[in-house]
Parts: sequence; C-alpha cells; structure tokens
Amino acid sequence: MKILTCPAQLQRLEGILRKSLPLSLPVFGAVLNISRGNPGQFEVLVDKWPKLGAVLARPCGEVATGDMGHCRRGVTRCPGTCQVCSEHQWLPPGASERRLLEHTGSAPHPCPHMGTPLSPPLTLASPRPAPGVCVSSLSPLHVDLLNDTWPYGGNARSRRYLAEILGRFPQVCLQDSSGQPIAWVLTDHFGTGTHSYTLPEHRRRGHMQVALTVAAQRAHARGFPTFG
Repeated sequence: MKILTCPAQLQRLEGILRKSLPLSLPVFGAVLNISRGNPGQFEVLVDKWPKLGAVLARPCGEVATGDMGHCRRGVTRCPGTCQVCSEHQWLPPGASERRLLEHTGSAPHPCPHMGTPLSPPLTLASPRPAPGVCVSSLSPLHVDLLNDTWPYGGNARSRRYLAEILGRFPQVCLQDSSGQPIAWVLTDHFGTGTHSYTLPEHRRRGHMQVALTVAAQRAHARGFPTFG
C-alpha cells in the first residue's frame, strides 16, 4: 500500500472521503487530524492512487500483517457505495486502532445505523451553561479522575492512553464555580468521542448536552463532520 504524505494528496483524499459520509467516518476523522498537524502521529495508506480501493489509517511505522482474523465483523454494506470495517478489538486502552475503508467509488446511499448529521452545532436556541458553570478545559492533573470514571479505565495502560488523547486532541470540560470539572467530552485519533461523562451528583441538569454542543461547534469549525 502507498503512504500518502503530500498535502495535496491528503486534501484530495479528504474530498473523496467527504463525499462518502457517513460511511467513511471510520477513517475520515483520522485523515483530517493527519492533515491538521497530525497530533496523533498517524499515517494514511491507500491500495492505489488516485483511483483508490481501500484506505487504512494507523499509527506511524506500524507494520501491517494482512491478518484480518481479529477484525470486528460488523461490516456495513450499502449497494453501490462502500464497505466499512473497524479493525480493532473491543477497545483495549492504548492499543493501536486501525480503521479500514473499502471504497467502490460511487455516491453513498444512507444507512440508518451509521448515524445522521447533527443540527448546526450552536445557535441562539442552543443550550447554555447553567448559572455558576463555565466552559473550560481539562488539564493533565485530571488524568486520574478520567481514569477512574472511564468504563475501560482503572489501570496504568488506560491512564497512559487517556493522558495521550488529553494532551493531543480537542476536549471540552464544564467546571463549577470552584473550578472543579463536572462534565467533559474527550476526542481521539479518529475525531470521535472517547470519554464523555458527567459526575453523578451533577446529572439531569443538561450539562452533557451543553458539553456536546460546544464540542460539535468546535469540531465543525475545524472542518470535522458531526454525526450522532
């Protein structure tokens, strides 16, 4: 496979994948991150260029074995569009995640289970933070809190993974009047939500809706699609 490093090629690939949304979501976010400074140190490969048949996003320098035996078999097939396969296990914290897109080169047809575009991220009618709550960011000091509240957390490996995405990718945090986090949304190498959480004592007050709206607004401003 060919590794694309030329900015012009990456921009062209971005356009190709954008036309196939939402089916191209498994790799599209990674390509956008690569084109925008590559904070996750990923690379994107195609089987041929420019008439590509497959796209693979993976950590830089990773050797592809060609063994798809451990691939999750949730392949989406839509006539005349493309096939999407997530090549990773349940979600081992810190493990290499690979997303594979097999592209057949025609316009996509909607697939209900793939999600639909969200509304414009933030309007005058959008939810606003409650009194005493402000939109802020998490810091490295909050890694232990994230690790304790993540369903796959609680160990050293998950802590390293959360510290990595916290330091490299956009995130949103709502803080109370004392500056303590009460709700947050983290994103990962693929531009997807990884760890969204509201502390139990602050639930049912609309905090997560606000955090998700702000995250969607910021993603949209950077050219990332928002689906749900």
